[in-house]
Amino acid sequence: MSKRIRQLGGETVAILLTIIIFWIPFYFVIVNALKDKKESALLSLSWPSTTHLWENMKAVITARDYMLLRAFYNSTVLTVLSIVVLVMICAMAGYVMQRRTDRATPWLNFLVLSGLIIPPAIVPTIWVLNGLGLFKTMTGLVLVEVALGFPFGVLLYKGFMATIPREIDEAAVVDGCSGFKLFYKIILPLLQPVTATIVVTSSVGIFNDFTNPLYFFPGAKNATVQLTLYNFQSQFVTQWNLLFMNILLITLPPLVLFIFFNKKIVAGMTAGSVKG
Repeated sequence: MSKRIRQLGGETVAILLTIIIFWIPFYFVIVNALKDKKESALLSLSWPSTTHLWENMKAVITARDYMLLRAFYNSTVLTVLSIVVLVMICAMAGYVMQRRTDRATPWLNFLVLSGLIIPPAIVPTIWVLNGLGLFKTMTGLVLVEVALGFPFGVLLYKGFMATIPREIDEAAVVDGCSGFKLFYKIILPLLQPVTATIVVTSSVGIFNDFTNPLYFFPGAKNATVQLTLYNFQSQFVTQWNLLFMNILLITLPPLVLFIFFNKKIVAGMTAGSVKG
């Protein structure tokens, strides 16, 4: 009985922490997004006396010649391209690193792990992109996002790959499959759980990225959704109701995506934990 009570107590604490950390700030954003300029300046949790949902939404969307719509387009293109490249490269790298073991394997593992530890350097990255002619281009920003997500993706794919028997590879080779055909026709379809995990988690991270587009893809026409927050705040004046409405609009797409694919994320994260 006492064990059950302790379990219920732990669950209660977890629920309360979730409410405090996530739902109260989210409620704060919602209520202030519905207020007018004067009432939202108080930054309170009280419900608005009169709601201004459509007025605030229209003002946010039309601000700076419909900048938010261009930002949604830029963020969507960036996310889709980055995810496609990231999944293909990480899947192939994870497959090779798990299947092949030689003297270079420990060094490859070390380099991948170091990618999770060593922080990215802004100025050298800009210097490299500028030298390649990719600075202020979508291609350069996609390469940056892929490079930052590569270590995490490779580790997930490598862990999951250990659960796929080597006999499948051997049977395919005996049947005359080439290396690429073996990977794309047989192995890659088996990686759907971990692929779903990488797609959802990386999509949310890339779509909500603020730092990389700010440094590597500057310009009003190149703005992504997070950079549109500058439209309603400055050094001296901040339109809090429009700022919170902007936050609400750019938060909903990744939030809905995360909620719908939550079970697949958990399945993909734990799929490679049995064998390693």
